[in-house]
Amino acid sequence: MATICHLTASIAQTTDFQKVLARYKNYSNVTASVTKTTHKAAWTQDETAKGTLMMIAPSEVAITIVEGQDQLLMQGNDFTMVVKGRKHKTSSKNNPQFASFQTVFESILSGGEKDITKLSDLTVSRQGSMLLLTITPITDSKKAARRQLFTSFQLTIDTKTSELRSLRMNEKGNNYTEYRFYNYTFK
Repeated sequence: MATICHLTASIAQTTDFQKVLARYKNYSNVTASVTKTTHKAAWTQDETAKGTLMMIAPSEVAITIVEGQDQLLMQGNDFTMVVKGRKHKTSSKNNPQFASFQTVFESILSGGEKDITKLSDLTVSRQGSMLLLTITPITDSKKAARRQLFTSFQLTIDTKTSELRSLRMNEKGNNYTEYRFYNYTFK
């Protein structure tokens, strides 16, 4: 019985997800301001910086911080992360950790039309007026788990405005990078 209740709740939250994102069907270009927070457990103070978010349908997302010194780019299957000028590249085809991440963002950009119900590493929950999507990559070995950059991704979407409010990329050891989004423009 618990399994049926969990499945029903999951379907209901997926329906919430689709309703919240219906606004994106009318726009192909979304921009916002960003505040990036980098938290390392060993640091006494978090590091913060400002930047911009640009999302272009069907599958481009660019978060640019400090005039391009730090970037997080998704262009279809290709992911590029630039940290303090150092570039790291991967693909959702070669790196399953990013496959669900890509599917969720493509679903956002399509207004909820891309199916997320088959993502076994995704949970959707509601916290007040926020929809919380958590992607926890499933690994088949300890070696694969050690090689992962992130332990989970968390996206928060405001159900009243349909705006993505935050993206948090959790790392090992209580470290994380969080992007907070505000001042949206839909075109």
